[in-house]
Amino acid sequence: MRLALYQPDIAPNVGTLLRLGACLGTKVDIIEPCGFPFGAKDLRRAVMDYADAANVTRHATWEKFCETIGQSRLILLTTKAAIPYTGFKFQESDILLLGRESAGVPEDIHQNADHRVIIPMAGGLRSINVALAAAMVLGEGLRQTGSFPEPSLPSTSSGPI
Repeated sequence: MRLALYQPDIAPNVGTLLRLGACLGTKVDIIEPCGFPFGAKDLRRAVMDYADAANVTRHATWEKFCETIGQSRLILLTTKAAIPYTGFKFQESDILLLGRESAGVPEDIHQNADHRVIIPMAGGLRSINVALAAAMVLGEGLRQTGSFPEPSLPSTSSGPI
């Protein structure tokens, strides 16, 4: 499973998503242009020391990103969907597409997604932070497909006996 960020606006969200990807062994694709310089201080602060563990690929355009999709399904997280993510059947090769924080994705990209899912929310509210939304949906996708990484347990031994 992969995360794809379409022209992200907010550096701390990208940093948080890179850290999420690193911790869960999930590749992160960034479809440019970003609304901030990629090495921004806010991004570095949010990703902390997980940057080297993140598997991130930057794509200059939507078209360049599409060249990497192969047979994977593109699953758009959107407030304009009818299917709750909790009722969707994920596959290991799915790509979870997240739109810009300020504007989502353009209509043509919305229509090109293979599937669209929504996070059910209380009435009258617009949306959940993109990094939190990604964590919720990615967690469900990894749970359904049994794709969470094996935990590395801390050693309980204090040395030779």
